[in-house]
Amino acid sequence: MAGKVEKRLAELGIELPDAPAPAANYVPFTMHNGMLIVSGQISKQGDGTMMTGKLGDSVDVAGGQAAARVCALAILAQAKAALGDLDRITQVLKLQGFVNATPDFTEHPQVINGASDVIAEILGDAGKHARAAVGMGSLPMDVSVEIDAMIAYE
Repeated sequence: MAGKVEKRLAELGIELPDAPAPAANYVPFTMHNGMLIVSGQISKQGDGTMMTGKLGDSVDVAGGQAAARVCALAILAQAKAALGDLDRITQVLKLQGFVNATPDFTEHPQVINGASDVIAEILGDAGKHARAAVGMGSLPMDVSVEIDAMIAYE
């Protein structure tokens, strides 16, 4: 039987991707004492297409928000792989968002809203979180956004 979060995903018409495999020498998540730490998830869509480019140059804020949303869904996919059931999430504690941006780009928070909005839409109050949104001179494989997460679970 589908849990509350799975039902909400279905209502929203959202299908989580498979949990992405690590791209280097690290694990996709760690778990300890009710804390799930999800490694940085890049803006790689379920079909393998990378959402690349620099905000303030080849990518606009809407494109960055779409990339952040892809990262957030990958975070939830990793959480599902770790916990088996997304209903075990008691609180998303923090998202840390990295935006591939030109030096004069200043709308990092609006970009990472793409992740924050979908997490809250799916998880409700448990999806409300602390956050950082910072600009970077580059990101792996020229992706537009990378986001990691700290999640409390039971």
